[in-house]
Amino acid sequence: MVVLILLFARRHLARDWPVLRQHLPFLITLGALGFTGFNALFYVAAHSTVAINLGIIQGAMPGFVLIGAYLAYRTPVTAVQMTGVVVTMVGVALVAVHGDLSQLKSLAFNDGDLLMVAACVLYAGYTVALRRRPAVSGLAMFSVLAIAAMVTSLPLLAVEAASGTLVWPTLTGWAVLCYVVFFPSFLSQVCFMRAVDLVGPGRAGLFVNLVPIFAATLGVIILGERFELFHAAALVFVLGGIWLAERRRA
Repeated sequence: MVVLILLFARRHLARDWPVLRQHLPFLITLGALGFTGFNALFYVAAHSTVAINLGIIQGAMPGFVLIGAYLAYRTPVTAVQMTGVVVTMVGVALVAVHGDLSQLKSLAFNDGDLLMVAACVLYAGYTVALRRRPAVSGLAMFSVLAIAAMVTSLPLLAVEAASGTLVWPTLTGWAVLCYVVFFPSFLSQVCFMRAVDLVGPGRAGLFVNLVPIFAATLGVIILGERFELFHAAALVFVLGGIWLAERRRA
């Protein structure tokens, strides 16, 4: 992915490098937490939970961002927005206990769901920190973040190799890897940055709310996962809470 980014962004990177160099520690931290940390937790979580759960919990991210913005910058939060955050968290909790509220008494949550919540907290922190981004082009900044993510992911690769759990991809694995590199990691990011240029970050950010819908749909169609009643209830809570949280103040 880094090679692809450099092919398309090398001119932006060279032009903005004097400014980027002054903010390297900050940008490396963003790449390590928002990209490496988030994705590492995401993929580990996928080993012990289903894609539907991953998508629904990820859909709660706008609520985490709202809380983070308040804690970091004291961004005003209305009562309606706070209600939306609470409703969203109810949906996340419903997924975490798989619709079995009795688990709340023993706190017997699925490890994968909890890891996904932690991943969302990391990415929300990354999103909130973007408010302090240097005044450079989106492509140049994304290139630095991607390179930082690649470098900071190498220790995780070394740990996996040392523990004997490193698995060399099969033909199917290479196909999945190519898909992840070209579509979610590269093309989607380029399209999102272009969307921000065209409609602004506020309107573009709203489309993250489609993640739970697509995740649930593709999980059922492609992976053959069962769509349970508690999934439907969680979707209602998460999407309804996000709608409330993102309502603009008068």
